[in-house]
Amino acid sequence: MPLNANVLKDWVFEPRHQTYTDRETMLYALSVGFGADPMESRELPFIYERDLKAVPTMAAVLCHLGAWNTDPRTGITRNKVVHGEQRLSFHAPLPPAGNLIAQSRVLGVEDKGADKGALLHVERVISNADTNEPLVTIVQTSFCRADGGFDGSFGPTFTSHVLPERAPDLVVDAPTRADAAILYRLNVDRNPLHIDPEFAARAGFPRPILHGLCTYGIGARMLISHLLDYNPDRLKSFDARFSSAVYPGETLSFEFWRDGDVVSFQAFVRERGKKVLDNGKALVQ
Repeated sequence: MPLNANVLKDWVFEPRHQTYTDRETMLYALSVGFGADPMESRELPFIYERDLKAVPTMAAVLCHLGAWNTDPRTGITRNKVVHGEQRLSFHAPLPPAGNLIAQSRVLGVEDKGADKGALLHVERVISNADTNEPLVTIVQTSFCRADGGFDGSFGPTFTSHVLPERAPDLVVDAPTRADAAILYRLNVDRNPLHIDPEFAARAGFPRPILHGLCTYGIGARMLISHLLDYNPDRLKSFDARFSSAVYPGETLSFEFWRDGDVVSFQAFVRERGKKVLDNGKALVQ
């Protein structure tokens, strides 16, 4: 069925509040691979409460909106929705513990056609609840594969970042744990697709898949560790498009291009040669 654009345009999200501690911050860092080498002292600030730093992409799991799009008023066919793109813009460093408030809105919808689906863009601005200082703006794009052909597209459209045509400046591999999805789901997303083999089979996968946002977070880890000298405050934005699923235990191969303060990137599963992140763009200092 098509999206109900009029309902989505006027959709009201209640403010989301969340208080988190160093435990959540360290759990997120561990779930995207920090600490895999217990002797790598440069990673201790992300997984050890002494001088703790937050991984910037942890913002993606904070003040989460939950399964709001299961509401039948939206017209969304929930089991045909996939995470299409994720954009994070950082206004200030994410503290290692804090009290947050998020204001969200449906930013826009794009009709790709009755047989091509639709894009749904939702914006979430997370602020320090004690000072009202904005910390991060998140734009999440969902691909509603069965819901095109409606009347009333609205809001901005987003152009995918074009990767450089030259050979990458850096290629680096990131092995993933066999239990990576089981660990990552403890952050926020407990969709059984990431842990239940029978559920994954009904969804058309031979086994549970890794969260796209975990792959995204691993990409940020590789950027911070290999190009930013382990300084997360230098990461100002981090955008990527999800192009295919990852199975826990596979090795991710990241390709990076550095052009001044712009880092372009993409990622493949080494074992299958399958691209899983595309059109990546990060702004750095």
